[in-house]
Amino acid sequence: MPLTIGFDLDMTLIDSRPGVSVAIDTLAREFDLPMVGAHFAERLGPPLATLLGAAGAPDDLVPHLVSRYRELYPAVIASIPALPGADEALDVVRSGGGRTLVVTGKFEPHARLHVDHLGWQVDRVAGDLWATGKAEVLRSESAQVFVGDHAGDMRGARAAGALAVGVTTGPYDADGLRDAGADVVLDDLTQFADWLSGYLRTRG
Repeated sequence: MPLTIGFDLDMTLIDSRPGVSVAIDTLAREFDLPMVGAHFAERLGPPLATLLGAAGAPDDLVPHLVSRYRELYPAVIASIPALPGADEALDVVRSGGGRTLVVTGKFEPHARLHVDHLGWQVDRVAGDLWATGKAEVLRSESAQVFVGDHAGDMRGARAAGALAVGVTTGPYDADGLRDAGADVVLDDLTQFADWLSGYLRTRG
């Protein structure tokens, strides 16, 4: 069975903060809401509707905000870079004959836009999945490892029976990721290739 590794997207593979900040600031102006894009972007991970509610958006307005955000978002794709080590992490799995997945809470069409814009070859993109909701896809694809930056990612990996690898490029530090169930914690994806080499040796 080939090695299959899943990756979260926001703040694991990409630094989505610049684009999210712009889109949220635009929403705030259009709907006259006291949201600040830069603050909003520091809490990425949960579903957009959840984040909007936590930022103070009225419940009855949230569906309209989500729809408008989805209209705005494609325009900011080009301003969102890959995080350091992301290209190499995906490449090292594929060059070793493995499969790569992107399993994310982001709206799936937007996730696909990112993958296409960055020229990544991945075997599956699955969006609109959060925390343990990611487990079904990880199990169905027989993922042995899932890499993410959020406590929810660690819960998803554990629920799928996959090794939970945390990276501290998102809102959680190493202790927070371990508390959430991380088996391994890396500073960022620049450390991933070396870790994977050691992991494969121990797998034998």
